Formats: sequence, C-alpha cells, structure tokens
Amino acid sequence: MRIYVASSWRNPTQPVMVTTLRDAGHEVYDFRNPRPGDNGFHWSEIDPNWQRWTPSQFRQALHHRFAVSGFKSDMEALQACDACVLVLPCGRSAHLEAGWAAGAGKRLIILIADGCEPELMYRMAEIATTVDEVVAVLPTADTLGGAP
Repeated sequence: MRIYVASSWRNPTQPVMVTTLRDAGHEVYDFRNPRPGDNGFHWSEIDPNWQRWTPSQFRQALHHRFAVSGFKSDMEALQACDACVLVLPCGRSAHLEAGWAAGAGKRLIILIADGCEPELMYRMAEIATTVDEVVAVLPTADTLGGAP
C-alpha cells in the first residue's frame, strides 16, 4: 500500500512509524525526507525569523517558491496514497492532511499516544495504540495477492 504518514517534526515516533511500515513492505511518504537528498520543507528556508511573522507575512510566505514546492510534494503524495496514518501528538497541518484524507475516502488510521486529548471526530478513523497495531491493520502485499 501507499501510505502517507502525517505527524509533527517534533514527534520521535514519526521516523519509527515510517521505518516500520517500510519494513512491512509498504511504500511510505516521509515528509522529513520526501526524496533522496531532500530534507523536506522548513519555514526557516524562507526566513530564519519565521516564528515572529505577522499574519500578513505568513499569508505572503505561503506563496514563496519553497512553500509552494513543499506543499506540492506533500499534496501529491497525499492524493496518491491508499491510506493516511496520523501519528499523535501533532499539529494543525497533520490534522488538515488527515481530514483531507478522510474526506477523500482514504483509509485513515490514528496512532494515539499517551496524554493525547480525546477528540470526537477521530471516529472517522481507525484507532491504534501502538506502532505494531497500525501495521497489523494494514494489508500487506501477500494479503492483497501481490508478491511478498
């Protein structure tokens, strides 16, 4: 399966989830390393002081070529995926990605972490409590009839 992992740059489980899904035979999009030699989009590429932007500066930065390119890369992978895995805790972008995936009819699995606040709309998804549970609910090539 083609899987989009949505999470936070600060979440230490995100790279574990990517590696574990790849080891299980899935094609996984990693926003931290979308392509060889590409370390993903960072606001600091546009401006090292991005955390001090005004709302107008933020709106303008969304049109910067780096932001456009990063969005295009992530959105193309999201559109092409069969499933989205939301790895908590994470922020607004990851939740927008998961919401888009659910609305597009993609399978959505949420990996809940200790301390995460309950959310009613998570009923749109399958809930997993461990990385292994995420892997267990996703079909593999052999269960889909493909080569192992």
